[in-house]
Amino acid sequence: MPWREKLIIALDVSEPDYALELVDKFGEQIEIYKVGLELFTSAGPRIVEKIHKRKKKVFLDLKLHDIPATVIKAAVAATRLGVYMFNVHASGGLDMMKMCRDSVIELCLKENLPKPKILGVTVLTSISQDVLKAEMGIQHSLITHVRHLSALALKAGLDGVVASGHEVAKIKSHCGNKFLIVTPGIRPSWHPPDDQHRTMTPKQALREGADYIVMGRSILNHSDPLRAIELISLEMLTA
Repeated sequence: MPWREKLIIALDVSEPDYALELVDKFGEQIEIYKVGLELFTSAGPRIVEKIHKRKKKVFLDLKLHDIPATVIKAAVAATRLGVYMFNVHASGGLDMMKMCRDSVIELCLKENLPKPKILGVTVLTSISQDVLKAEMGIQHSLITHVRHLSALALKAGLDGVVASGHEVAKIKSHCGNKFLIVTPGIRPSWHPPDDQHRTMTPKQALREGADYIVMGRSILNHSDPLRAIELISLEMLTA
């Protein structure tokens, strides 16, 4: 897969006009854009439609987590929007994930729609081992918990998971190489980790086996975002 198809740019901004300005600026360099809570809340589904009109793919990163009936309705709406991929929290349970996946497949067959990739969110990259244990009450190790949630997502029939680069190799070993892994918390060597704890460079993440890497602030906050993408692409190619 070419590097352009592995790099997802996170449009972590609130202004839809600025988001579209970025999509236009990056042009042919980037194929997939992440629309998360901030942008989707301020701009609504129209932002997805406008990105699609520019012939780009959308990863709808809303991390759906609710009772199965509610998640199903949101998943159906995302599928009708034509997103390339979207995610649900794996901690929502096996039934929630499986019913979501089955409903999406049924809709796609019924309405002749392309099936989006459905991913399970494991443990946020802002969560450390200490937080997992002291605040969330989960006593086993972080990697054990991530592996458990990944196996649950696989059992539910999801296409893959969202996980830190530090867990990629373990997940691939446990769930198979065809199980997709989208890796956030990616930081080039020149950028600080910010609020992320389990970070990795693009090169490290790809070498671990990540299928897609998500990058936002390190590119958008750079004095020359196009130059930042150029440097990141060179790092990705050396992986």
